[in-house]
Amino acid sequence: MTRLSVIPVTAIWLVVAGLPSADMALAQSIAPAKQSDEAGEPPSQDLLDALSRAMAAPDGFEDAFDAQVWLLDMQSRLARRQPQAYPSRRARLALLERIHAEARRAQLPPELVLALIDVESRFQPNAVSSAGALGLMQVMPFWKAEIGRTQDDLHDIDTNLRYGCTILAHYLDRENGDWTHALARYNGSLGRTIYPELVMQAWFTRWWVER
Repeated sequence: MTRLSVIPVTAIWLVVAGLPSADMALAQSIAPAKQSDEAGEPPSQDLLDALSRAMAAPDGFEDAFDAQVWLLDMQSRLARRQPQAYPSRRARLALLERIHAEARRAQLPPELVLALIDVESRFQPNAVSSAGALGLMQVMPFWKAEIGRTQDDLHDIDTNLRYGCTILAHYLDRENGDWTHALARYNGSLGRTIYPELVMQAWFTRWWVER
């Protein structure tokens, strides 16, 4: 079974009931201590090892026809969602190519990663939260020191995506494919469903692709 096939009950409820529009400020206010395994506890060694391996891996992109179709579809959606940050088609395609590649590397649905970025930063690569989280996927800077890569720039799109996708994939494995719990861990709000619901709403209403 692939991660792409995991559809949580929360997602079905969202389609039926709906939620208020996702908002960066709301997402950032849910949990100030983001991306730690548990509130107040250090990240697990398994996650630190996964991050170290991911940051040392070479770049790569799946050059397939369906990926090209995906890019063209998503760039038109991104143009509607964020016309200011990425005004040109070329800029949108370049960003989406990196998102697609890093999501696939981590075995995550690219559309889910788009939804998370939508909620976390509204696609602003220079976004900074009140808690100090940085970039597209709002990664906390402490991760760099944890894996001995203090030179990494979390405002760099490739670096930010590599960190964020690796962290999310680790939590999804830890939660046995439960998106609600994995997303809550990513946000540092395990036990609450507001943040997962925001991301799932964005996934199902703005970024969903039938397969």
